[in-house]
Amino acid sequence: MRFFVHSVITMAMTLWLNTSYSKLTFAQSTAPILIGLDADMSAGAAEGGESIRRGAVVAIGEINDNGGVLGRKLEMIVRDHRGNPARGKDNILEFAGMENLVAVLGGIHTPVALHELKDIHANKLIFLVPWAAGTPVVDNGFKPNYVFRVSVRDAFAGGFMVNHAIHSGFGELGLLFERTGWGRSNETAVKTALSKLGKKPAGLEWFNWGVMDLSDEIERLYNQGAEVIVLVANPREGGITSKAMAARPINKRLPIISHWGISGGDFFTMNSEHLKEIDFSFLAPPIPERAELFFRAYQRNFSDTNRPEDVLSPVGAAHAYDLIHLLAKAISQAGTLERSEVRHALENINSYQGLMKNYVPPFTAERHDALNVENFIMTRFDNEGIIRPIGKK
Repeated sequence: MRFFVHSVITMAMTLWLNTSYSKLTFAQSTAPILIGLDADMSAGAAEGGESIRRGAVVAIGEINDNGGVLGRKLEMIVRDHRGNPARGKDNILEFAGMENLVAVLGGIHTPVALHELKDIHANKLIFLVPWAAGTPVVDNGFKPNYVFRVSVRDAFAGGFMVNHAIHSGFGELGLLFERTGWGRSNETAVKTALSKLGKKPAGLEWFNWGVMDLSDEIERLYNQGAEVIVLVANPREGGITSKAMAARPINKRLPIISHWGISGGDFFTMNSEHLKEIDFSFLAPPIPERAELFFRAYQRNFSDTNRPEDVLSPVGAAHAYDLIHLLAKAISQAGTLERSEVRHALENINSYQGLMKNYVPPFTAERHDALNVENFIMTRFDNEGIIRPIGKK
């Protein structure tokens, strides 16, 4: 997956030699500082969950090797929600009661994160989002807001996909979205972007998780005049879409522009015989030298990685890596494990040289999304399943 790795590995290794996370003033306790991971670790998006875990492992190892935070080591506790909101809620309540636990990394699924928001805020639990893109996950109405994201935001991604489709010469867009909070978030974003261009979608079709066939939905969009499909789906349903499209007569097949959710599992291996030209949004890799350092550290931790292309769903690893380092800076800056103080510190980090970008600043009191549309590019699977930027070999 060279592009993902470029995006991971190019994204950047924190210059930990220049950064100290230790404040010995508060080192009276030697118990580790706990960080939870609440993600799908065994179901359809398990590759994304494992990617997030691995990025966090690399960051935690770097921080611990350089003295930890407040003189204490970091330790990660993993819980598997399997894409189920009820399981996610249970995990959040368990994490909230753990002594010395400061924050939780979330997973891929926007619906799970949305279901957890009430308990996250009731327990003043810092929730770090390395993947889930739904705009309401961060724009959630809670004050103070305990959710911070380094990931795509649907309000930006929807417009980005629309602009890519229009600039590629497609005048009529058919929308094929999963019927969840993530799908509804993208409906708002895409329709808003089209409205600014004086346009409406040719049609909108919804599907549920677990659907077995999407042929009828694609046929309806085709009959409504769609020239391209804008897809919002996770790996399983993304595969159902590609199979249905491949089964159509050649003269009735439509190109697909997909949100990046399909990259959270083994999408290419399961669907390679159906894939021809599927584009999807992703994030630009700006800083190659930091990415190289990141890959070396990743390779030392995970023996199944022989080359950059072997990194699992690199975007999740990159985002999680940056979030852990940002959390460590915030704890150090706060000088305490008190969650409300660490939350406040996250809003007041001046700068951080990360894998994804130089964050100046990463967050503010008004903005808890660290990335914006300037960090997006379009990519495509090549014949080996490597994800490459469009226009590059």
